Amino acid sequence: MNHIYGLSPVLEALRARRRPIQKILIASGANPSRLKDLTEAAQRAGIKIETRDRRALDELTRNANHQGIVAITAEARFSPKRNTGYVEADAILNSLGALPLLVLLDGIEDPHNLGAILRTCEGAGVDGIFIPEHRAAGLNETVAKTSAGAVEHVRVARVTNLVRLIEDLKERNIWIVGVEGGTETSYTNFNFNTPLALVMGSEGRGIRRLVRENCDAIVSIPMHGQLNSLNVSVATGIVLFEILRQRQTNLNSA
Repeated sequence: MNHIYGLSPVLEALRARRRPIQKILIASGANPSRLKDLTEAAQRAGIKIETRDRRALDELTRNANHQGIVAITAEARFSPKRNTGYVEADAILNSLGALPLLVLLDGIEDPHNLGAILRTCEGAGVDGIFIPEHRAAGLNETVAKTSAGAVEHVRVARVTNLVRLIEDLKERNIWIVGVEGGTETSYTNFNFNTPLALVMGSEGRGIRRLVRENCDAIVSIPMHGQLNSLNVSVATGIVLFEILRQRQTNLNSA
C-alpha cells in the first residue's frame, strides 16, 4: 500500500486517474470550503473519504507537510522494484511532433529539486523528461508533493545511459543543448526554434563530462551577484520559458 499527500497532489491524482485510489483521509477540523474541489472530485470517482486525527496522518506520512490530506493508493506506483510511474523512453520518442521539447536531467539527487523541475516542465508543456536509473532521485512521495501534482501529468522515463540516449536523439535530428555556467553563449542569444533536448546537470557537479562533450551547444544564464549559479530547478524554469517565448515569437512572425 502507498500514499500521496497534500491538497494539490491528491487533487491532481484524482483528475488524472492514472492510478487507483482506495480512499482519502482528511484531518478532523479541516476547512470544508478549502476542500470543496477535492471532495467533489472524490465523489465523482466514487472514492470514500474518511476523517482521521491529524496525529494519525503525521504518523502515516512521517511528519511530512500533508496539509491534512492523505490519499491511500492501491498500488505502489513509486516502488523502484516495480518501476511503476515511469513510461518507456520509446513511448516518448515515437510520439514526438515536429518541434519537440525534451528535458534530460543528468543526476538530479534532491527529490525536492526533481519535483520542482517536473512542475515547471508540466507548465512549459515539455514532451518528456529523462532521468538516469542510478545515482539520481526517482519518483517518490516527496517528488509528488513538491511537484504539486504535476507528476500525474508529465511523462518521465528512466534510462541506463544518457549518452546513448543523446546519440538516439541526434539520429532523430534533435538538437542537444546543455545549460551550465561559465560559457560565453547566453541562453537569450541562442536560437531555440529547433527540435530540442535541454540538458540540466546535478546540483553539485553539473553536467558530467561525457554528457557535456556530446551536447551540440552549451548555454549559460548570466549571473550579476556574488554567487555563480542558480538552483537547478530555477535555472530549468528560466531557460524553458525563454524557449517558449522564442517559439511563440517565431509563430507570431510567421
